[in-house]
Amino acid sequence: MTIKSSVEIITEWDIVAARQLGRDEAKGLGFDTVDQARITTAISELARNIYLYARIGVIEIEKVESDTGKKIIVIATDQGPGIEDVRKVMEDGYSTSGGLGAGLPGVNRLMDNMVIQSVMGEGTTIRAEKWLR
Repeated sequence: MTIKSSVEIITEWDIVAARQLGRDEAKGLGFDTVDQARITTAISELARNIYLYARIGVIEIEKVESDTGKKIIVIATDQGPGIEDVRKVMEDGYSTSGGLGAGLPGVNRLMDNMVIQSVMGEGTTIRAEKWLR
């Protein structure tokens, strides 16, 4: 069974709403407080990237319960400028905005799996998932 929820990211307050939705969904699936914090932090980073780089996008949260277990999937989608070099943005310390460059590499460490699809001039979709242990 899969249940989807989403938050459109337009303002900074939408980042807060996406974080809260993610925490609530993770808690509902049975994630402990540490994994809830990991998921919430990942959502915050993905939503902030939408806001900063694409201006508008969507954070979708899927709760998945199957024979193989439970997991939460976070999908960040935008129609922004795209990521020119996906491998480069996955390097710690790389930043195009003058930040610490820990964002997407951090999301990758917080979650169990992450896939980035980006096309210049068309947008980016990032899918990250965390299994309940």
